[in-house]
Amino acid sequence: MHLPCQSIAVIGAGSGGLATAGFLASLGCDVRLFNRTPARIQSFLASRRIELNGRLNVVAELALVSSDLRKVVRGAEIIIVTVTADAHGDMAMSLAELLEDDQVVLLHPGRTGGALEFKSVLQKMHCRKHVRIAESQSLVFACRSNTPGIVTIIGQKQYLPIAAFPRSDTDEVLKRLAPLFPCMVKAENVLQTSFENIGAVLHPVIFVFNMAAIKRGESFHFYRDMTVDEAAVIAKVDNERLTLGRAYGMELLSITEWIRKSYPGSPQETLCDLVRSNPAYADIIAPTAIRSRYLFEDLPMGLVPFCTMAAIAGIRLPLSASLVRLGGALLGEDYFASGRTPDRMGLAGLDITTILEKM
Repeated sequence: MHLPCQSIAVIGAGSGGLATAGFLASLGCDVRLFNRTPARIQSFLASRRIELNGRLNVVAELALVSSDLRKVVRGAEIIIVTVTADAHGDMAMSLAELLEDDQVVLLHPGRTGGALEFKSVLQKMHCRKHVRIAESQSLVFACRSNTPGIVTIIGQKQYLPIAAFPRSDTDEVLKRLAPLFPCMVKAENVLQTSFENIGAVLHPVIFVFNMAAIKRGESFHFYRDMTVDEAAVIAKVDNERLTLGRAYGMELLSITEWIRKSYPGSPQETLCDLVRSNPAYADIIAPTAIRSRYLFEDLPMGLVPFCTMAAIAGIRLPLSASLVRLGGALLGEDYFASGRTPDRMGLAGLDITTILEKM
């Protein structure tokens, strides 16, 4: 296999970061893994070995595992950022003085507006390097890691749009990434990858419906135990997202279309059945605490930018806004104040026409 990119830095040793790093190392890439908290990587710091099981069964050795960001990103052709979206801004600040010309930075995933915020922070930090900033719509792998250095791969997407900001860089980014991840395809721009943030539609509804069980510490399957009522509310939130897309001139995939395209082969028809029968979702257990990324990431970095971008277009997303307020109340947060606003994305004061031209 010819690999156009050999040296890759992966930022973040959560489940997604470990899966990404292990997979790329198994292809023969020189992979360096960074995690800010040394304790998370301590158990495999010396061996540098990551084990993937489940849908993939490989043991791969990384070139470096470190909490020294400078060492990890120096000379890397691609930097893949897998931290939660609420940390994208801080990561951009940390990387601003370390980036080098011709590097690709992929936010994996960007959630809603990740590449926009990342680029805005670099500009505010006066980063002058020629760096291509891109985002994926989601993670390649559905995965979980309960033991440091060991990841269970539950599913692997067959369709994953990516886009660079600006979109004129997308072809070059895809040229480097597609040989590594054949599921990656070209999106129209980062508004498409951002507005097709399906996690922001799916996760908060299920979480809120099951808040009492989560608070009691009850164990249940987050997706497989979905009810028809939950699916009905998710479909309504999704309709608001599709309305947002149309306001910006885009016909987005509905959530049912997205599941079928990302994980093909399901004979199911309804949204509820599609989610409950998806093998990639089957064994995922619900969080055991109310402070979960399904709220603290998906609300401020998903639904908040949906709502604020809708306001620019002169439309409202009332159900999405209600979820933001309810979830924020549960965690004692005002996510409309602290979330990813147009100002954080470098879009303050712009109208739709100017935003689309900027992409």
